[in-house]
Amino acid sequence: MLNQKLIPTSTKDNNYDPLPDGSDSPVICRRSPSTKTILVAVCGVAMVGFLLAAIACNGSSSSSSSSPDLNAKRVNVVGGSISKSAKPPRNNNNTRIPHIHLSRGVSDGVSEKSNRKYLGTAAVSSYPWNNTMLSWQRTAFHFQPEKNWMNGPVFYKGWYHFFYQYNPNAPVWGDIVWGHAVSRDMIHWLHLPLAMVPDQWYDINGVWTGSATILPDGQLIMLYTGSTNESVQVQNLAYPADPSDPLLINWVKYSGNPVLVPPPGIAAKDFRDPTTAWYTSEGKWRIAIGSKINKTGISLLYDTEDFKTYELIDGVLHGVSGTGMWECVDFYPVSTTTKNGLDTSINGPGIKHVMKASMDDDRHDYYALGTYDDKTATWIPDNPTIDVGIGIRYDYGLFYASKTFYDQNKKRRVLWGWVGESDSEFADVKKGWASLQGLPRTVELDQKTGTNLLQWPVEEVESLRLTSKKFDNVKLKPGSVVPLDVGPATQLDIVAEFVLDKDALKRIGESNEEFSCSNSGGAAHRGAIGPFGLLVLADKSLTEQTPVYFYVVKGIDGKLKTFFCADQTRSSEASDVNKIIYGNYVPVLEGEKLSLRILVDHSIVESFAQGGRTSITSRVYPTKAIYGAARVLLFNNATESSITSSLEIWQMNSAFIRPYSNDQKLFCQMVKKMMKTIFVEADS
Repeated sequence: MLNQKLIPTSTKDNNYDPLPDGSDSPVICRRSPSTKTILVAVCGVAMVGFLLAAIACNGSSSSSSSSPDLNAKRVNVVGGSISKSAKPPRNNNNTRIPHIHLSRGVSDGVSEKSNRKYLGTAAVSSYPWNNTMLSWQRTAFHFQPEKNWMNGPVFYKGWYHFFYQYNPNAPVWGDIVWGHAVSRDMIHWLHLPLAMVPDQWYDINGVWTGSATILPDGQLIMLYTGSTNESVQVQNLAYPADPSDPLLINWVKYSGNPVLVPPPGIAAKDFRDPTTAWYTSEGKWRIAIGSKINKTGISLLYDTEDFKTYELIDGVLHGVSGTGMWECVDFYPVSTTTKNGLDTSINGPGIKHVMKASMDDDRHDYYALGTYDDKTATWIPDNPTIDVGIGIRYDYGLFYASKTFYDQNKKRRVLWGWVGESDSEFADVKKGWASLQGLPRTVELDQKTGTNLLQWPVEEVESLRLTSKKFDNVKLKPGSVVPLDVGPATQLDIVAEFVLDKDALKRIGESNEEFSCSNSGGAAHRGAIGPFGLLVLADKSLTEQTPVYFYVVKGIDGKLKTFFCADQTRSSEASDVNKIIYGNYVPVLEGEKLSLRILVDHSIVESFAQGGRTSITSRVYPTKAIYGAARVLLFNNATESSITSSLEIWQMNSAFIRPYSNDQKLFCQMVKKMMKTIFVEADS
C-alpha cells in the first residue's frame, strides 16, 4: 500500500543498525518560519520524486560517524589491504621516483578514471606548470570539492542535496567515500561532513553510485552499489538516521544488506548503479541496474514492495549488442505536449521514455527516446539506428556518469553530469584537486523535432549575471576576426545568434563533403560556409584560443546540414593536456537562426547550440590566456559566406561555495546566512 511505512522512522527498529555512537539526532540549526520558501533540488543522492546518483556515478558509502573532521587523514581498506594516499614515493637514495600515470578504477570493476592518453607515461615529460597557471584553473561557479578528487542530487525538505564520490586523500581516483553538500538553489553550496564511508564487508572495497527515491509519504530511501570484501558488486539500502533533519547529515545502513547480489549469468563486477525507483501499475516499485552479457550492454529490472526483498523480472528492460558494460543507467518519462518535467513514475498517453546509459568502453553518455510498456516491462526505441550507445549523446565533450532527478517544486527534470580532467595526473596532483560538476541542466523533449532532447542551464545560473554588453548586427566577412571589448573574459555567459548571407547561399555550389568535427582539422579548416563562431580564452596573439563554432555544408540535394564544434587543438601551449576537437551534427529547422550559448568558467567551457539540441563540455588549460590576458572574439573563417552576428555577454559572479565547520555555532551561522542570501536574491 502506498501509505504503508516501508522504512522505520526510528533507528532503534530491530531491522536497522543504529549509528555507531548510538546517536539518533544530528546537529540541526532551527530557524523561525519564513514567509517565503525556496525548494532546492540537488543533483545528488535523494530527492523528492527522483533517485540519487553519485556524481562519479561509481562511488558511494554509508556514514558511520557524526560530524567527522573533513581535514583528518583517513585510512580506508582497499582490496584487502590498507591503502593510504601518501606523499610521492622515494627510492633508497631518497630520490623522488617519477610519477607514473596509472590505470585507476578498472581493476576494481568500474570505468577507467585516469586520462587514457597518458596511461603508463612518466610525469618527467609534463609541462612545467606554475602556481599562477594552476590557481587560475579552479572554477568560480561550478561545484567542486575543496580539495582532492570528486566525481547525485536530491531535493529534501527545502534543500538540494548533492552526494558525490570523493577521495579525501588525494586528487586521483581511490579511497572513495561519499561527499555531501547542500544548496538552496543548486548554485551556492555548503559542504557538509562525509555522508557515507566503506565500513562494512558488503561495501569495504567501494561505496559507489546510488539513487534516491522519495516515497509518497515523504520517506527517503537510498540504494547504492557496494563492492564487497571479495570485490563482488552488490546493492545496498541506506536511509536517513533522522528523517526530520533537512540537512540529512547522518545515514544508517540496513542490517540486512546486501539486498541484491549478481544474478546467475552476470559477472561479479558487472552489476552496478541502481536507478531511482518508479511505481508500477501492479502497485510495486521497479528499479533498473546496469550490466552486460558478453559485449551486449543491458539494463536488468527488479520489482520490490519494501526495498528489502526483490524479484528479478524475466528478460531485460533493454540491451544493445556491442556496446559493452552499461553504467549509471537512467530511465525517465518526458512529455510530448508540455515543457514541464515529469515524476519518474508517470506513464501513459503523451509520454515518451528516455533510456540513458554511460558506456564503460568509451566513457560517453548516450540516450534514446522510445516507448515503455509497463505490463511487459519492456522499452522499444523509436529509431533503432540511433539506439543507446550507438546514437545520440547528452554531450559531445567531456561529460560522464550523469543522472537526472525530478524537481517537483519547479516541475522540471534536472540533469547533472561529472566532468573530469583532460590534463595529466601529475598536474592534478600539483594543483591539489581534480574533477568538477557541470552546471545543472533542465532536460525536456524537443517538441519541434520530436527526435531529441533539449538541455539548458537551470534558470538559477542567471542569478550570477552581473553587467553585460550587447553587440548588434556585427558583420563578419570571410576570413575575419573581430575582438569584443568585454573586460575580464574568464567568467562569462555568452548568448549569440548568427545569420547567413542569403545571396551567398544561393551562389554557393552544392557539395558532397563528408564533414566531421573531430576529423576536419578544426577551426582552421575553411569551407564555403564555415567555420564561424567565437574564440574564447584567447590571448592577444591568438597563440592560445578555444573556438566554439558552426560549420555548414550545402549538400548535393541543396539542403544545408549544420555541425556544432569546439576545437581544443590550440587551447593551450602545454604539452600534457588533451587537445581534442569535439562536436556533432545539430538539427536546424527551416526559418531558425543559428544560436548558441557559451558559459566560460576558467578551465571549463560549456556550450549549447539551437536551444540545447547539441551540447559540448570542454576542459581547457591555457598558459597565457588567463586572468586579465584572456579575451573573446568573433570569427568567420568561411571562404565565401559573410555572417551577421548579434550577441550579449554577461560577466558572471562567483558562487562562493562554503566549507564545513566543526564549530556548531559557526556552522549554524553559515546555514542561516546561506538561507538569508538566497531569500534576498529571490526577492530581488
